[in-house]
Amino acid sequence: MLIPRQKTPNLSLPLLGGGTFDLSKADSERGTVICFYRGLHCPICANYLKELEKKTADFAERGVATIAISADGEERAQAMADKIEAKSLRFAYDLPLDVAKQWGLYISTSRGTTSIGLEEPALFSEPGLFMVTPEQTLYYGSVQTMPFVRPHFSELVSALDFAIANDYPARGEYTGAV
Repeated sequence: MLIPRQKTPNLSLPLLGGGTFDLSKADSERGTVICFYRGLHCPICANYLKELEKKTADFAERGVATIAISADGEERAQAMADKIEAKSLRFAYDLPLDVAKQWGLYISTSRGTTSIGLEEPALFSEPGLFMVTPEQTLYYGSVQTMPFVRPHFSELVSALDFAIANDYPARGEYTGAV
């Protein structure tokens, strides 16, 4: 389990369009929202990423970068970016599943062809949403065992406004005896 206010695992992944996303070198003023998605095979992911695409400018206005990441290869990641008509949301691909596990993501096995006629990979990670500070510490995190019922990006933007205005720290940091 990742702990708020503690360093997250590093991420260094290829980006669609070229270059590399390296979390340790991210330079946004207030951090990065990292949206791990299941892959091209997931229609719920496509709708969710459309919402993140719409909110990317709102996050940027607050000094927060956004990125969508999956274990899909470049071709499937590009197909997802095309499907949601991504213009400002960055996509990284080839997430190793051992790294997904370091982030606390759940791993699922294929059930074959999905409702939209695409084959699920043999193994893939379930969704996770994180906000990581410029110091690469965890500020916010949510992981799921299924594709359903995800955090709303509009609520995260509003929460970010509150956190900025009130210098609100990351919570859930206590690791002692209870």
